[in-house]
Amino acid sequence: MSETVLLTCGDPAGIGPEIAAKAWAAGERFVWIGDPRHLPDGTDWREVAEGEAPGDGAMAVLRHDFAAPAPPGQPVAANAAGVVAVIERAVRLVQAGLGGAVCTAPINKKALKDGASFAFPGHTEFLAHLAGVDRVVMMLACPGLRVVPVTIHIPLSEVPAALTEALLEETIRITEAGLIRDFGIAAPRIAVAGLNPHAGEGGTMGREEERMIRPLLARMKAEGMDVTGPWPADTMFHASARAGYDVAICAYHDQALIPIKTIDFAGGVNVTLGLPFVRTSPDHGTAYDIAGRGIADPSSLIAALRMARDMVAARAR
Repeated sequence: MSETVLLTCGDPAGIGPEIAAKAWAAGERFVWIGDPRHLPDGTDWREVAEGEAPGDGAMAVLRHDFAAPAPPGQPVAANAAGVVAVIERAVRLVQAGLGGAVCTAPINKKALKDGASFAFPGHTEFLAHLAGVDRVVMMLACPGLRVVPVTIHIPLSEVPAALTEALLEETIRITEAGLIRDFGIAAPRIAVAGLNPHAGEGGTMGREEERMIRPLLARMKAEGMDVTGPWPADTMFHASARAGYDVAICAYHDQALIPIKTIDFAGGVNVTLGLPFVRTSPDHGTAYDIAGRGIADPSSLIAALRMARDMVAARAR
């Protein structure tokens, strides 16, 4: 079974190829899947076969030819199908034991929809589809914090209706299992944020906490799970509060992402929990506006590659 991290190229018109080359130059080792024409000029690369270890020296490239060149900052519709195919190939290789983990460089959902009729909201849902899994969980992680949004890319006005007992319970259970399997935490400490200001303050600022969240957590705690809350979100993320839990379960997107991006904007990692294989990604987008200028920061990608390796090692123990 290979332990190699397979790094997908992402949208080649974005910063993905640049930060991949920078990560390799910084000492990270992986196999990059993509079209070598899209790498920055002067990148030293060598072609490898499926299942081959990356080695040292020139950057290891599993060649996947695209339909067209990729001008920086200008997504090309003809390349959209190639972006999708690279993701599919990486998953196939990991499932066949020819890779240990998938690390995905950023994609642009609109570019994929326009160029390849991409039918998924993003990487996470597409990977779940490829893996044949009904539900996965998106976790954002950095050394000081792990957060999981229960609802993700929906309008804030739709969150109260979407935040059901079944969805919250499933999210907590997938998260607990992921922390045990992928992070080696034997008994994860899970803190759950309230939906409303001050976690509803006894029902005076919203009833979701008293009606649904608190009874659910009491039931799960009675099963032996180390779960607490609902906590007021405005007091959950200072340093001493973070020391009391391993992951924060948040009601909606910004409740989760604002604190982690404030604490570690450049080093956050997107992790998909609940897949049969390890998947990580840098916590940023394609950054078309700076693509090709040589100024992209590879820190989040480097963190994602390292976390992927650590997760593979945790699963092997």
